[in-house]
Amino acid sequence: MSRDTQLKERWEQLVNILSNQFSQGEDLDLDAIIYLIGVQELGKVHNEFKKDEKLNLMHIAICRLLEPYGFYEFEFFDEDGWPHYKVKEELPPLKAGEQSVLMKEAIVNYFLEREVIE
Repeated sequence: MSRDTQLKERWEQLVNILSNQFSQGEDLDLDAIIYLIGVQELGKVHNEFKKDEKLNLMHIAICRLLEPYGFYEFEFFDEDGWPHYKVKEELPPLKAGEQSVLMKEAIVNYFLEREVIE
C-alpha cells in the first residue's frame, strides 16, 4: 500500500472516529481536529474558551504536532497551565495542499501514538 493511500485511509478513519465522538453527524474538518488536539494538550477539556484562547489552542496543537518534525520544541508550562513552545526551525514555504498533507500526516501520527487508530 502506498504511503499516500495509507495516509488517506487513516485520515478517513480518524475523521470518522472524532466526528462520531464530537460532532452531530457532520465530518470535522482539519481546523476542528487541530482545535481538539489543542484542548487535549492543554488538558482542560470541559472549559469554555474565548475566541483568542481558541486561536491559542490551535497554536498549541500545531506546535505539538510539528514538534516531532523538528520545527518546535516544548519549553515550559506557564502559571495557568498553558504549554509554550519555541521555534527550532522555520517551516519551509509550502503550498496550501502541501501544508494540508503535512498537518494530516502529523495528526495521524499523533493519534497513532495514542493508539486511537492503527
